[in-house]
Amino acid sequence: MPLLDPTTWQSRSLSGPTYPVTEPATGDSLGTVVLAGAEDVAPAAEAALAAQAEWARAPHFVRAAVLRKAGDLFGAHADELREWLVRESGSVPGKADFELHVAAQECYEAAALASRPAGQVLPSEAPRLSYTRRVPVGAVGVISPFNAPLILSIRSVAPALAVGNAVLLKPDPRTAVCGGLSLAAVFAEAGLPEGLLHILPGGAETGAALVADPRVPVISFTGSTAAGRAVGEAAGRHLKRAHLELGGNSALIVLEDADLDAVISTAAWGSFFHQGQICMTTGRHLVHASLYEEYVERLAAKADALAVGDPHRARVHLGPLIDVGQLGKVHALVEASTAAGAKLAAGGTHEDLFYRPTVLAGVDDRTPAYAEEVFGPVAPVRAFGTPDEAAALAGASSYGLSLGIVTRDTARGLDLAERIPTGIVHINDQTVNDEAVAPFGGVAASGTGARFGGEANLEAFTDVRWTTVRGDVAPYPF
Repeated sequence: MPLLDPTTWQSRSLSGPTYPVTEPATGDSLGTVVLAGAEDVAPAAEAALAAQAEWARAPHFVRAAVLRKAGDLFGAHADELREWLVRESGSVPGKADFELHVAAQECYEAAALASRPAGQVLPSEAPRLSYTRRVPVGAVGVISPFNAPLILSIRSVAPALAVGNAVLLKPDPRTAVCGGLSLAAVFAEAGLPEGLLHILPGGAETGAALVADPRVPVISFTGSTAAGRAVGEAAGRHLKRAHLELGGNSALIVLEDADLDAVISTAAWGSFFHQGQICMTTGRHLVHASLYEEYVERLAAKADALAVGDPHRARVHLGPLIDVGQLGKVHALVEASTAAGAKLAAGGTHEDLFYRPTVLAGVDDRTPAYAEEVFGPVAPVRAFGTPDEAAALAGASSYGLSLGIVTRDTARGLDLAERIPTGIVHINDQTVNDEAVAPFGGVAASGTGARFGGEANLEAFTDVRWTTVRGDVAPYPF
């Protein structure tokens, strides 16, 4: 029996309607899921907390063993899970393999997190032992998007479970299998006790109920900045922590000493990987004026040479956009940009959901596809004259997620990076990078700072408790 059997993949009844699992490349149905309504959150939270108490008391090596086993299972079931990622999310196989690799690594890193030092001994003015200890928060709510569904779910689910919490996961309904049911199946086979992981695929109402439920004190949200603002506002009203990883419009700065033979591949990957549907996508190419014309010409040629099509049935570089709504948004931004004076150097066309990789030249602050996050395979290119101008252009964005700088002088690149506020910087690389061991997050409209990875996960999913111990009862004046 496969890991994901459509006849058995939702063991708990939910109150919402059935929802087709659709292959964006063809429009074919791959099955159906039952969606969770807002009323399903409370019983899931209650069941999660009932199971969590015993899980939190389990020895760290027991929790670590489940996480290590889950990591192994992502490899053991790679063929099946790869096909789901390709067909349900529109990933090319290489991108699906990357997700599977990172998912396994997230589980292994989380397994190590289970045995991290849990606190510290403190000095005290009184004759007593004084120490802090990190304790699980209880139940963690995870809200994940469609674009990298496995990674963007597992990077919260795995560490939250490892430190003794239960998890309520609301994946995007468009990728309910890749971003939700696949995790449930893996962790069930890995031996996770029943009741600790609840999958609640649903819409905004379900997410709002999850944020509002008093039994869920921590929310880990990945998605658009607009939705993240709503989550953060609601979490604030309910006095709970919200970790927000949001949108971006990341810049790639190409200095005058860059090697164009090397940089064009890097630049194309940054804008066109997974059809540009990545929060870290290179949304702004800032190129020194001495290289600008050749850069545009060569990037456009690269874009024209890339194959776009069904990643399940052909070897292609780009697959489909996730749905017609996303297609409409991307194409509208491209058309508005050319109407505002941008030059279409490549692409700008589509067949069904397959959008050609697009290069826009002659952009400025008024160009919609330059000023806004596109979330599609669009590369706006703008010239600059000095490093000061490059820093000013790169920093003139409401976002602050990732930054790439290409130069033969790495010290110069690091110096330039210091002047541009972002959560992530890559010298001599493009903006799309992720590793389970590294902190991840942005500033300003890109989120509430680095949250994922190592110590950041420990802080995100635990509370600090102060404890003192005396040998005798403490005396007081009255």
